[in-house]
Amino acid sequence: RWPSLLKYYSHTDGVSWFEEYKARHNAGLEAQRIVASFSKRFFSEHVPCDGFSDIETLGCPSHFFEDELMCILNMEGRKGLTWKYYAKKILYFLRQQNILKNLKEYLQRPTDRQSFLEGAVLIDQYCNPLSDICLKSVQAQVDDITDKVRKVLRTKNPRHPSLASKAGEIPIPEVELQRQVLDAMNCVLYEQLKYKGNELDYYNSLNSYIHQVLIRRTGIPISLSVLYLTIARQLGVKLEPVNFPSHFLLRWCQGKEGSTDIFDYTYIDAFGKGKQLTVKECEYLIGHHVTEEFYGVVTSKEVLQRMVGNLLNLGKRESTDQSYQLLRDSLDLYLAMYPDNVQHLMLQARLYFHLGIWPEKVLDILQHIQALDPSQHGAVGYLVQHTLEHIERRKEEVGPEVKHRSDEKHKEVCFSIGLIMKHKRYGYNCVIYGWDPACMMGHEWIRNMNVHSLPHGPHQPFYNVLVEDGSCRYAAQENLEYNSEPREIPHPDIGRYFSEFTGIHYLANTELEIRYPEDLELTRATVQKIYSSGKE
Repeated sequence: RWPSLLKYYSHTDGVSWFEEYKARHNAGLEAQRIVASFSKRFFSEHVPCDGFSDIETLGCPSHFFEDELMCILNMEGRKGLTWKYYAKKILYFLRQQNILKNLKEYLQRPTDRQSFLEGAVLIDQYCNPLSDICLKSVQAQVDDITDKVRKVLRTKNPRHPSLASKAGEIPIPEVELQRQVLDAMNCVLYEQLKYKGNELDYYNSLNSYIHQVLIRRTGIPISLSVLYLTIARQLGVKLEPVNFPSHFLLRWCQGKEGSTDIFDYTYIDAFGKGKQLTVKECEYLIGHHVTEEFYGVVTSKEVLQRMVGNLLNLGKRESTDQSYQLLRDSLDLYLAMYPDNVQHLMLQARLYFHLGIWPEKVLDILQHIQALDPSQHGAVGYLVQHTLEHIERRKEEVGPEVKHRSDEKHKEVCFSIGLIMKHKRYGYNCVIYGWDPACMMGHEWIRNMNVHSLPHGPHQPFYNVLVEDGSCRYAAQENLEYNSEPREIPHPDIGRYFSEFTGIHYLANTELEIRYPEDLELTRATVQKIYSSGKE
């Protein structure tokens, strides 16, 4: 029943399986209790920082707790959407906390014990905590490529030292033998396996994740360089990372080991099919001259810093993800490495402020910034004032507003919660999760969205809708129509509002139904009228 738990038992002799079963059963009950409580506690707001406090003080083994969360996520069918939504959030938090702990432990090791591949895997895991990514699996795939390189090398030089059983532990001193390894690597990676730099979709975050690089056989200079360097070192060739501007490179020593002369090295472009470059060719690559310092070797921490920096820039560019999850994750990683970086602390505070989440954490970050750099008092003061106002407004909030269709002011509202709709002008598919009898947005939004150009302007019902592209929109009634071919809406917040997809419409969860108590019956009647008549 729980095969995924086998890995937690190094040996099974002497294990009391009845006690293990009881512990797993109790952990399951605890997980279900916490997941069920989240919808009621956090429906109206983002789960706060202290919302996970119950989980941090678990009275049961965390791997059993996680296993129950996975069982919830893997429930078949279209039911339990709200449970899945919060189980996913809790699992995301649990795994990220664990990965962050592993990253900090990694950074505290001596540099010679900081594997570049392990660092890349930790970044990958943190940004994709629900994916099954582990160092052992990634290393096995790299080992498989290394074995292929050895086969090619064997045909060229059957007595090559890299073919020995302990090859990789002892660096190969002769440059010509090293060259044979690199030639065999280029043959396997770029000719046989067809790895290449992703020039067509360079700014896709998947290019930065090492497990995706191995699956898709494409990446950006730094991710391909980590793979290339790891294979080379396993075969006894000590390549080193070079933090070259705009294009990450590797360097290969042709002179005395440890030389400080940049002309004693050949530079390797893993993005460009392993091409070997001179200093001058490196400058041609980026189109301008650079000083000698940019040809120097960098540490594993600096490599991770650049990888995370790339993800940070991608997170800033993402316009469709309204939760800015990639930007939040990459900021977490950056600040785990450099906790006193004022620029990134300020960016994190502004991001949480913009999203309207975790105001108490915003105040903590701002206090830390003020202590580090008193010259930031202007920006800090502004954010502190508005964050405190946000906290006060939240305290003044009363219970949920309940909207009854029987109220006279709601008589013009035609559509109901859970219906799958289509936008007449833009053609997108969406599901309704809220409505107002008239547009409730401010004058600026109404002007920017050109609402007055609509025949009924702002004086008509408006609907909150979850759109298939992952966005949330506010649409006028006259712009919406019933979808003749209703289908599931793949939106990350669908489970926040709905408990089930029936195949034709969504069923509101308990919290949403409290706010729109008369909508469910209308939705069912509407669906029966529209879709049964369509079948006839």
